[in-house]
Amino acid sequence: MGIFKRKEELDLTGGSVGYNLFHLSLPIVVINLMRTAYNLVDTFWLGQVSKEALAAVTFAFPLVFFLISLGMGLAVAGSVLVAQYEGSGQTDMVDFAASQTVTFSFLASVLLGTVGYFFVEELVGLLGAEPAVLPLATGYMEIVSLGLFFMFGFSVFISLLRGYGDTFTPMLLMFGAVTLNMLLDPFLIFGWWIFPELGVQGAAIATVFCRGLAALIGFGILMSGWKGITVSFAQMVPDFAFFRKMVRLGLPASVEGTGRSLSINLLVAIVGTFPTAVVSGYGIGIRIFSMVFLPAMAVGRGVETMTGQNVGIEKFDRAEEVNYLAAKFMFLLQTLFGVLIFLYPEPIVAVFTDSAEVVRVGAEFLRYVALSFGFIGVLRAFTGGFRGAGKTAIAAVISIATLGLIRLPIAYVGSILQGPPGVWLAFPISNVAGAVIAFLWFRRGTWKQKVVDGKKDVVSETSEHLESVE
Repeated sequence: MGIFKRKEELDLTGGSVGYNLFHLSLPIVVINLMRTAYNLVDTFWLGQVSKEALAAVTFAFPLVFFLISLGMGLAVAGSVLVAQYEGSGQTDMVDFAASQTVTFSFLASVLLGTVGYFFVEELVGLLGAEPAVLPLATGYMEIVSLGLFFMFGFSVFISLLRGYGDTFTPMLLMFGAVTLNMLLDPFLIFGWWIFPELGVQGAAIATVFCRGLAALIGFGILMSGWKGITVSFAQMVPDFAFFRKMVRLGLPASVEGTGRSLSINLLVAIVGTFPTAVVSGYGIGIRIFSMVFLPAMAVGRGVETMTGQNVGIEKFDRAEEVNYLAAKFMFLLQTLFGVLIFLYPEPIVAVFTDSAEVVRVGAEFLRYVALSFGFIGVLRAFTGGFRGAGKTAIAAVISIATLGLIRLPIAYVGSILQGPPGVWLAFPISNVAGAVIAFLWFRRGTWKQKVVDGKKDVVSETSEHLESVE
């Protein structure tokens, strides 16, 4: 398969750490790029409809992220447990953990989708949508809320297989879903061929349909046991002892994701106090920032899986090696990206706009943040290690401290004292501080403890259930 390796070609608990981490993380980079493509495709086609349609999805995207963040802790917990059970060779518990994750994720997504559907207009209104935009954004979010199980279900499938060590299969399925979404979008938005013209709601239907189809295929793969994990209806009967374990692991991850979502919206509110050119320049800068951020996110997920499997088999030294190698490599790689962007920000920003003032602002923002990109790589590597070791609360504390206690206050005070440069300065300060906190905390070694072992482990709590379903 060239540079992409299947699960059976990787040995995450033995062999070369660098080789396995690279081939595990590379498909995640592609998956993240394709996730970004979902938003870009919707943005492109709706931009051809009207500025109100484009504004509608601009308001909707943070809400989608917010709803998914509330429930994604269960997927993180499932991924961590699957990784540690797989590492320790407990294949029966791998299947049980995956089955329970599917069950409780389904229940959570139905609950969140129902609440979101009935309160979506109020939520969109709180974000400040104008009267012409409010019904469009509401219509988009109502469809997404009704299909939240499918949106969420595909992410759960990706998380479970990633914990097992298979990132190749989710990459292929994501590629198919994105391709279908690209093809279907204009037909539903503009009413091509036999389809009605649905505008913004058409984009929502296309996204939910494509994610739903991918989720159903993914569920079929899990039910068949084709990829090593076997989900069965018998093991999907809710086990609330196991659920308590998942909540202990997953709640911090949900808090972390929700905190990220809130910080993004609050930063937009701070920048929104400046003229439109500043807001536009910041928006383009953040988009570039996010694209550079993708490799760090992917490697962090790879570290999470490799740490989980090695902690599961009690190879703590190897798990430590994974984290330090990832941190060093990502610091160098992200710093290289940062130097290039620092030297040539204007032509990069100019790809997205022909406004000289917007280019100036976007370039200024990038020059402030670019040389701190390497520290983002360090932060993501170690927080991935904490999650893989089951210390999701530590990862959440570091993330919330970095964004909520450092970046946001500095950005707010800086906006008053220095204007936009004061906001930009908050990014490098928080990036460096977050990396230092994560590094020093990891060095303490308090993460070296299995979460699938011990007298109070869920393995013993659920043994009777496992025997009953066999």
